[in-house]
Amino acid sequence: MTAGLMPWPGVDDDKDAAREDGGPGNAGRDPSGPSAGSLYERLARAVDAVDAPDVVFAVSRSGLRTVYCGGGTPHPAVPREDLRYEIGSASKTFTGLLLARLIERGLLTGGEPAAAWLDPGRRTGATSATLAHLVTHTAGLPTLPADFYRRALPAWRTNPYGRYPAERVVDAFLRHRPRHRPGTRWRYSNFGVAVLGHALAAATGTAWEDLLGTHVLRPLGLGGTALRPEDPKTDAVGHGKDGRTPTLAFDSGGFEAAGAVRATPHDLLTFLEAHLDPAGSPLAGALGAVRTPVLRRGLGHRHVHTMAWFRHPTDGGPLYFHSGATLGQQAFLGFRPDTGTALAALCTRRFRARDTFIATAYGLLADQ
Repeated sequence: MTAGLMPWPGVDDDKDAAREDGGPGNAGRDPSGPSAGSLYERLARAVDAVDAPDVVFAVSRSGLRTVYCGGGTPHPAVPREDLRYEIGSASKTFTGLLLARLIERGLLTGGEPAAAWLDPGRRTGATSATLAHLVTHTAGLPTLPADFYRRALPAWRTNPYGRYPAERVVDAFLRHRPRHRPGTRWRYSNFGVAVLGHALAAATGTAWEDLLGTHVLRPLGLGGTALRPEDPKTDAVGHGKDGRTPTLAFDSGGFEAAGAVRATPHDLLTFLEAHLDPAGSPLAGALGAVRTPVLRRGLGHRHVHTMAWFRHPTDGGPLYFHSGATLGQQAFLGFRPDTGTALAALCTRRFRARDTFIATAYGLLADQ
């Protein structure tokens, strides 16, 4: 793994970067042509394959949007495509973009030790976990704090994260002693990205919600995106693994940066379309940065990551994606620059085994 050179060492490019700029894969595409009908049919099949009360598959291809909705319950009063869905860990793509934006504006470099902002009197050194380590899951932190499960257990089936507030996240980080030097190993960590959010808020003197709104949501015109429930009529209701039992609205507690975002399908497509065409966005530099690979890991270094996305190769170019889940909802976000395609898939059921939702969404995007 190349993460020891953080922040932002980059990795050697290879064939999966073909047509990274959109290139010939977008040239001459006619979204209104014969493929449009087949796309609609494929979306219908994808929705039918997911057994959930509400399902939405939304695709943008060369700027043309196609949305197909369904589910096992009667149509809600508000159309499914207009509801706001919890996207769980896919929120980390917003956090990565925010950090990239702050770096682009010269407010941060990414190499600052997080503890320097969270505990200004603390001594930090070359082995301290930096903002770059946190966003790339290389800070040496576990998935969740050691005492998280003990505190969350009484509300495990309702809202476990809500029992672990911001001050506990920060305190757990400052007390943690990693087994491995930051930057040497990759381990997916909700804990780490949550700490990153608090560090960014401390570094800028701005509350997390205001920080994300100022630098990401408003510049991209994401008026249908929020960090907490706003209206029971327009917030999608999640369901447990049986697909029938409603769950409470997700309370992220101190893990806002790791999983608090909830958004409409169209807002998510707007967010993804900005990644497809960074040059046309007010966040052009930051959007370009989050498409850039920063580390490889695993056998043969086959797993490639940016500061916001997982990145897989296809025959035409890279596919970027991130999934997420709360207690009662799931989300899949992804885009392919080579074909100009973005996909936002959402459902109001938490699958815990044989997850057809993620497999269906990923397969649909990979075949575009």
